[in-house]
Amino acid sequence: MARKILMYFLLTLWAVLVLFPFYWMLLTSVKSYSSYNSEYVPKFFTLSPTIQNYVTAFTAVPLAKYFFNTFIFTVVTTFIMMIVVILSAFAFARLDFRGKDIVFAMFLSLMMIPNELVIITNFVTITNLDLRNTFLGLILPSVTSVFYIYLLKENFEQIPEELYKAAKVDGTSDFRYLWRVMIPISRPTLVTITILKVIECWNSYVWPRLITDDQNYFLVSNGIQEIRENGFGRENVPAMMAAVVVISVPLVVLFLIFRRKIMAGVARGGTKG
Repeated sequence: MARKILMYFLLTLWAVLVLFPFYWMLLTSVKSYSSYNSEYVPKFFTLSPTIQNYVTAFTAVPLAKYFFNTFIFTVVTTFIMMIVVILSAFAFARLDFRGKDIVFAMFLSLMMIPNELVIITNFVTITNLDLRNTFLGLILPSVTSVFYIYLLKENFEQIPEELYKAAKVDGTSDFRYLWRVMIPISRPTLVTITILKVIECWNSYVWPRLITDDQNYFLVSNGIQEIRENGFGRENVPAMMAAVVVISVPLVVLFLIFRRKIMAGVARGGTKG
């Protein structure tokens, strides 16, 4: 009993430590500028909340446009990546070709290379293709993932191979078998990969910051940086927090809705047999 009480106490303490920054961000976003600046000792509540900071966040910079750009970037990148990942995982899981194991081992070795090491190479490639300040330049380096291919391949391999052989005997094409059998069975993992990729794209910062200097192609991450750089973000902290809340809410809601599918998909993809 004492052990269980201690465990719940530590879990509660950890939850408070993790959630407190989000509470402070939300609280600051509804404090007026004068009220915030007059607090010599920070207060953990406010009796006069305001939404003026949210209005300021959307009028000081074109935050709505950045939202639209991020939506386009996220949807297109995720859609293309899912096609690449599904076809690659199917090829490694079910097709037989010379050197498959060697190719897959080399493919997995790329996971040991930090993304930061290939940013310069990607930047030079995109620049040489004259794709800077374009959505294509933003999207291309993010349309594949070795980890997601590995995760889905492990999931595909859990599907009995007898189903594949029986389908081939019936004259079913590989693509039809993939579409009608493997994708429906692997839906939890596919949902997980999709959600994780959406979160990754939404939070993308380094690459968009490098490849775009045109405001027409800024994402929400660029928008936060612009808010800080144009002065009002440093001076008007409540408005800055309001912008961060607006940007964070879609991901929080998405995770809360699909959290069970994410956990189930990761567990399913990482378990053999």
